[in-house]
Amino acid sequence: MAAPMEPGGGSGPAPAWEQAPVFVYSEEDLIRAGVRRGGSGSRFDTALLSAWEERLSAGCFRYRLPRRGLPSRVLPGPRGLVVQLNPERARERRPPQEILSLRQPFDPQRFNFTRIPAQEVLFRLRRRGLGEAGDVDEAEAEALLVINVSPLEWGHVLLLPEPSRRLPQLLTRESVLRALELLFLSSDPGFRVGFNSLGAEASVNHLHLHGYYLGQRLELEWAATRPLLESGALASAHFLPVHLLSEHPARGLVLYTDGGDGGLARAAHTLHALTGLLIRRSLAHNLFLTRGCPLGSPAPGQASSVDRDGARIVLWPRRSCFGAKDPTAFTVALCELAGHWPLKTPQEYSSLTEEQALGMVRRYSLPEQEYSQLLSEIIQLLQGDQHEQR
Repeated sequence: MAAPMEPGGGSGPAPAWEQAPVFVYSEEDLIRAGVRRGGSGSRFDTALLSAWEERLSAGCFRYRLPRRGLPSRVLPGPRGLVVQLNPERARERRPPQEILSLRQPFDPQRFNFTRIPAQEVLFRLRRRGLGEAGDVDEAEAEALLVINVSPLEWGHVLLLPEPSRRLPQLLTRESVLRALELLFLSSDPGFRVGFNSLGAEASVNHLHLHGYYLGQRLELEWAATRPLLESGALASAHFLPVHLLSEHPARGLVLYTDGGDGGLARAAHTLHALTGLLIRRSLAHNLFLTRGCPLGSPAPGQASSVDRDGARIVLWPRRSCFGAKDPTAFTVALCELAGHWPLKTPQEYSSLTEEQALGMVRRYSLPEQEYSQLLSEIIQLLQGDQHEQR
């Protein structure tokens, strides 16, 4: 097995990350079994957390998270919503950009991740064998892992797929595949990956996804689902079956893969097709990737013992929120939809109820009629394999 890191290279004017170490991984590094809490962590977990904690000690963040963890509690109620008090994120985070459109072009004059200092870069991510065919520019094709200087939780990082291309905040197939690989590189079931589109609380219009560790379990890991289509109705073997969350307050689509037999590529293909449809319909969306149970309806009381080695991929079409974002306002994005509520004030932390939280989630969900129309279009998509490529 290759060494965990390889030195960077290059000469002359270069982006901040060109001299960053390279984390090389291959198929053999993807964890498809033995995912458990309290384990020693994978090679990836060790590399990420050690580099992240080095940046914490060096003062690279806008504030320090307490080593004992943020104040946290689980709200009374069947959903088991996890709330955390993180007031400094509201006070110290970079001012969000004004977002006016789901397809807003990348603007080099506004903040983007080509401007971050070198010390915020943890490492470059490279699949072993990248570029061997001679038709891929490694400098462009590499992804980056950088710290989020206003962290939600321990180990909060940003995945930047191909940052040199200066892509706007629209998911590509490659970015989805990288996100799935990131999830499977970790052996910690608390490691989660997510995405906010423009109009769904994304703050920077430069393609990025979030990754962070959350020790508490979330209902999405085992929540009951039902298939959108009957088995065998898919037009293409490249698609994964799409399920719907059965009892969740936010109307969402769910995919599942155990990572084997081309499952990551199929998941990336399916999710890219779904988000492409949402973009064409100008629908904002949030995405959450977590280790979870196979899809269906786990027997009551059995959720804690069901295998969680695979990945649940949850996509929420939603109402758009455009204009200048108030960093102190209560918002609903990927974390909140997944059942993790970072709160800004002690009053919110002590008083929020499950009923209030679910009411806010419903406020951002698509109306039932619009959601039903969207499902009809998704069925046509899955049965006809017709979608745009980006």
